Amino acid sequence: MERVIKLAIENYKKALVEPGEAVGVVAAQSIGEPGTQMTLRTFHYAGVREQNVTLGLPRLIEIVDARREPSTPIMTIRLDKEYKRDKEKATEIARKIIATKLEDIAHAIYIDPETQELIVELDSVMMENRGVTIEELRERIKIPGCEVRVNERQVIVAAKKEADLRKLMDKISQYHIKGIPEIKRVLVTEEDGEWVIRTDGSNLPKVLNVEGVDPTRTTTNHIQEIANTLGIEAARNAIIQEAVGVLEEQGLDVDIRHIMLVADIMTHTGEVRQIGRHGISGEKESVLARAAFEITVPNLVEAAVQGKSDPLKGVTENVIVGQSIPIGTGLVDLYMSTKVGGGK
Repeated sequence: MERVIKLAIENYKKALVEPGEAVGVVAAQSIGEPGTQMTLRTFHYAGVREQNVTLGLPRLIEIVDARREPSTPIMTIRLDKEYKRDKEKATEIARKIIATKLEDIAHAIYIDPETQELIVELDSVMMENRGVTIEELRERIKIPGCEVRVNERQVIVAAKKEADLRKLMDKISQYHIKGIPEIKRVLVTEEDGEWVIRTDGSNLPKVLNVEGVDPTRTTTNHIQEIANTLGIEAARNAIIQEAVGVLEEQGLDVDIRHIMLVADIMTHTGEVRQIGRHGISGEKESVLARAAFEITVPNLVEAAVQGKSDPLKGVTENVIVGQSIPIGTGLVDLYMSTKVGGGK
């Protein structure tokens, strides 16, 4: 037992980072080098066109730039016990979630020249597919200054002025009927013996409130939404998972600790900040370090006007002035003792 404990202690000590190790530089190099080998492409999930996912270098840039909106927001919605084994129930939840506009359940929209009314011809098959009823249409379609009549086959809109009717014709197709506006498309798939809903578009707080959705297993690639809904720790984990997923999809093996360091730096203040001149790099204490990253002249001019000084504590600023950098052996300061020993 003592031998096992001793071996465990030795392995633990070997795993510790050496004092003075430039972990930031190593992490940047370890992620940046394979990142340059990534392909610029859009990945189609499961070989179908229902869900597009941005991967490769564009997605990695989105993550470290802390973009407010990803270029292809998606969600993976997992369901509760009573719903995940039943395809019909899963499809019913998908109908509640997907955004349904009037154009989605209509096969024609035109102005009747005789009655001067706007006519929307309803598609009964699409209405059934989207789970839209006539009662829902009557309740949802309220247009100020217009008389709206809904029957089994048509939505009829009468306006006081013909000009208003023509303006309305351009807008009525986008009229929101039901669902979550941000969810453009849904795909119900069977994975590992349960039904899962994948979406184009994301709205985490609204989706989590839908009955039948399992909030503990539902995910999104929208990191800002995660931070606003579940908190900064969840956002940190999302950054790690998204970055690891992008690299693994390209067949690149990067130690997760490098990515964890990046996620920690991006979230340590309590909000998700980008690694760039508007985020981490732009908030460095050193004037020379800020000037070395993208915006040189404005930083130097501002520092000169305000009479700022640079303590030269970091790596970049010491490289600029030709001094030893404060990492590794450069951390050690040696002083010569002036005392003369009087002993034997």
